Amino acid sequence: MKGKCIILIDGSNFYFKLKDLKLHDLLNFNFSKFANFLARSSELKSTSYYVGGVKQDGSKHADKLLSNQQKLLVTLKSHKIKYTLGYLMKSGGKYHEKGVDVQIAVDMLVATYENLCDRIILVSSDTDLSPAIKKAQQKGKIIEYIGFSHKPSVAMVRFCNESRILSKEDIQPFCSKATK
Repeated sequence: MKGKCIILIDGSNFYFKLKDLKLHDLLNFNFSKFANFLARSSELKSTSYYVGGVKQDGSKHADKLLSNQQKLLVTLKSHKIKYTLGYLMKSGGKYHEKGVDVQIAVDMLVATYENLCDRIILVSSDTDLSPAIKKAQQKGKIIEYIGFSHKPSVAMVRFCNESRILSKEDIQPFCSKATK
């Protein structure tokens, strides 16, 4: 498992999986230790976190979301995690993330074609990424899916070369104010 790897985290997907496990306090999540755990013996080149950017619309709800997101971005930066913002679109009273999956797919293909790594560790259950996964694999990259035991994506297990399904117990060590 030597070689170079990158980690791509679909932030919304990750948050809601952790929320299901009641472990969703991302401001106290130790992202750097989690990334090293995922990389195992591979040389970790970068970790990227993708999330829809909250926009101010004058509502108290948007104010709170924006404040929390800004705190999260500071936390990510303190762990040397790069982040990319898509955008949030409000439709039918609910927010929908846009542009995140496309950016993950683009970054996956850039890493592939620029030979930035041997392995791409994907923390996302979004099957929309399958065309980018397939292309990266055709170019010789190993794609590893990181799922969660309470809601694994059978399709992602099938699409990716390797899979690791994490339990609540696997995640808990990263959920405290542990040192960075």
